[in-house]
Amino acid sequence: MSSRDLDSVSAASASPDAAPPGGVLSPRYRWTSIGMCLLITLAAFEALAVTTIMPTVSRELDGAALYAFAFAGPLAVSVVGMVAAGAWSDRGSPRGALIASVVLFAAGLLIAGTAPTMGVFVAGRLVHGLGGGALTVVLYVIVARVYPPVLHGRIFAGFAAAWVIPSLIGPFIAGLLSETVGWRWVFLGVVALVALAMLMVVPVMRGVLPAGEGGPFRVGRLLWALLLAASVLALTLAAETSGPVQWIVPVAAAVVAALAIRPLIPTGTLLARRGLPSVILMRAVIAGTFFASEVYVPLIMVTQYGLSAAIAGLALTAAGLTWSAGSWVQGRFPGIGNRTAARLGTLGLSIALASLIATAVWHLNPVLVVVGWAFAGAGMGILYPRLGVLTLEYSTPEDQGFNSSALSIADATGSAVALATTAVVFAALRGLAGGWPFAGAFAVAAVLCVVAWLLGPRLRARG
Repeated sequence: MSSRDLDSVSAASASPDAAPPGGVLSPRYRWTSIGMCLLITLAAFEALAVTTIMPTVSRELDGAALYAFAFAGPLAVSVVGMVAAGAWSDRGSPRGALIASVVLFAAGLLIAGTAPTMGVFVAGRLVHGLGGGALTVVLYVIVARVYPPVLHGRIFAGFAAAWVIPSLIGPFIAGLLSETVGWRWVFLGVVALVALAMLMVVPVMRGVLPAGEGGPFRVGRLLWALLLAASVLALTLAAETSGPVQWIVPVAAAVVAALAIRPLIPTGTLLARRGLPSVILMRAVIAGTFFASEVYVPLIMVTQYGLSAAIAGLALTAAGLTWSAGSWVQGRFPGIGNRTAARLGTLGLSIALASLIATAVWHLNPVLVVVGWAFAGAGMGILYPRLGVLTLEYSTPEDQGFNSSALSIADATGSAVALATTAVVFAALRGLAGGWPFAGAFAVAAVLCVVAWLLGPRLRARG
């Protein structure tokens, strides 16, 4: 392994795969790049929008009991989509997996947007999560199959930059729509654009050859994915139980989840072995830290400070902007080493969580929430795309699908488990006055942040 950073794109300039003039927007890659970035933009808008409007949806559909489940549930079932898409892509061209994932993604939006009850809304979110999980893996495989290695860092930076517009206007527009024409249009208005993005990407898939035979489809891996999803869903639903069950079920579900995820990720991931295993584990940890905290950011601003959904969404806007800025920095300055990127990313999350906990405990000015969460976005922007590049660097053509799905599975599982755990703690502290329930939820994320500090030095393999 070279002592230079694995994601130093400038090091590839002398290779046969040197970047063509125009980079990812050269004629050969233009429409594929635009289409994939549009899909990321729409997914980003939907993610930020749902987080912004969920207090409103929960109130209108009388679904407070399913608030956390509406976030953790889609993440849990997305694991099934990831495994299926990874295996599908390893066995052939990712074209079929792309079409299937986009259809499920759009169907979920339609179901959620027309839901008469919270139960139907959650069902739509589950369908959407299944398609979204598959789509994440397919996009990673497309990057590996279509673009030369020298462009991997640039296209991942482009994915992060695709969050800019949704971050600027997404939360505010979502809040404004929910307060005017209704929150349903947050979902229904996106469907047509999803179809347009697919039309840009699918044509290039005709020329993408399979990486190899890929072996037989492993039904066992899909069964493990189903068991993992079921255990995470049980963990999430435990937040609404009471008595000893509220603590017994999460422990049992966590044990089952740990057993179920092992065949779906590289050997040694749960032991934090150096190299790819630690990269995958780090993705799970920082995703859990960020996304489990994010769902409570607009909620604390709406319930504790009486702010509107549109105003509460400003914190998400700030984080999205700094995320894009951080991603741009790590993509343009490859001299930032992996260990430095890990430290900067974790530092940003640490500052954010300290701000959130302090605000919840002492009822400080909500501006501190916006500023603090901007630090979280900057930290994620520096570290998050770096982990994607590292994963591809550690992969061969034969295991690109497996490793890409492993990265996404870790991302989703880490987020879902963290969300479920924060939900259990939040529910247990709900009877306390003030912001202690929020402080407890943010404290869970802070524990994960400590783990991220320990993982940083282990991202690079020995040698």
